[in-house]
Amino acid sequence: MATKDMFGEGELWEVFIQKETGAPHEHAGSIHAADSELALQNARDVFARRGEVVSLWVVPANCITASSPDDSGPFFDPADDKIYRHPQFYHVPKAVKGM
Repeated sequence: MATKDMFGEGELWEVFIQKETGAPHEHAGSIHAADSELALQNARDVFARRGEVVSLWVVPANCITASSPDDSGPFFDPADDKIYRHPQFYHVPKAVKGM
């Protein structure tokens, strides 16, 4: 289950919204609720009240795993040694227009 809130407001949930069909879900904020149904209802009331949302996701905050800022160098460094991941690696022929 999600993390218990120390102020008795319920568990912490992260809210992701989708503003139009096919668009990615984006983090909108956090809410507190006792369970997933209440979390979804609270998220709807807080983040979808203007009618700009077509889909909501609520995720218990303790179910999210994130990288640590202390690991930013070692964790992301391997990408730097692969030159094929950079656009400068590729040669675009002169015949190709619009790039």
